[in-house]
Formats: sequence, C-alpha cells, structure tokens
Amino acid sequence: MEDKDIVNLYWERNQKAISETQTKYGNYCHSIAMNILLNNEDVEECVNDTYLNAWNSMPPHRPKILSVFLGKITRHLSFDKLRYKNADKRGSGEIPLILDELAEIVSGNESADDELYRKELIKEINDFLNSLSKEKCNIFICRYWYAYPVSQIARQFGVTENNVSVTLNRIRNNLKQFLTERGYDL
Repeated sequence: MEDKDIVNLYWERNQKAISETQTKYGNYCHSIAMNILLNNEDVEECVNDTYLNAWNSMPPHRPKILSVFLGKITRHLSFDKLRYKNADKRGSGEIPLILDELAEIVSGNESADDELYRKELIKEINDFLNSLSKEKCNIFICRYWYAYPVSQIARQFGVTENNVSVTLNRIRNNLKQFLTERGYDL
C-alpha cells in the first residue's frame, strides 16, 4: 500500500491503518528502537507506542514522508524509554558512546525553550550535511540518527571499522569548525 493511502486510512480513523503501518514499517521502526534500547520487550513497547502516537497525531498532522514521521516518533520514544531506564546511571551499548562523541559539539548552554536558536542550529547542521558527499552524510546519519554501531556501518559501506571511526571523527571536527565559524559557542 502506498504511504498516501496509509495516511488516508489514519485520517478516516480506519483501524486498518495500524496493520498497514506495521506491515510496511514495522521492521524499520523495530530497527531504530533496537539500536537505541537493545532490549526486545522495550523495543516492542516503543514500536507499539509509535503506532498509537501516529494514530493520535493523524489528524491533524498529515506527514509528507510517512517513514520519516514514524522514524522520528520511534526514535523519540526510544530515547525517552532509555532516559527513564537509565535515570542517573550510564547504560551500556551505543547511546552513551554516541552522546560522548557529540558532546564536544553541543555545549548545552542554550535554553531548551529557545525555539528560534534550535531552528537556526538545525538549518546550519542540515547545510553542513548537504555539503558532504553522499557516503559521508549517510555514515553520519547511520551513526547519529539511527545509532548504528561502527561495526554495522563498516559492513554496510564495505569499509573497515577504523575507516568509519576516522571518517566520523573528521566529520565531527568539521561540523564543530563549521558551527564555530557561524557564531555558535561550542
């Protein structure tokens, strides 16, 4: 079924929307949640909550790209679940490592309520990512959006883990320089 047809089912409040979403995007959502949570029960809960959130969001929202919409919901719910489970402790897995890798770029000085600042920063980061080669951009997104382990990225792109690590380090350094040149206090 096409995405627009699935979205229409949500708008019609037809419960078939959930089963069609699960059929088409269940593995995709599961993969995102598993890379973050590393626990099947938590993953299943987040994926099911993704469907519920999609149901509650449409209408009024009509996503242009359903996969991105569902991925964003899944990712958000997974990080919420991870924060809840690891409340004042560091968990194992990729997320603490990923956050450490990005810590040098994000200062944390800005108020979370500063929507204008956030939107400008997102635009700058998107501009930076658009300036990268397609492969480098995809490596960065695999690591920092989908939370793929370095080993999985290496296999996916047919390179060594060291190559992926060096590439990510260079991209982070270039991103930091890019943002600093544009006046962001990192």
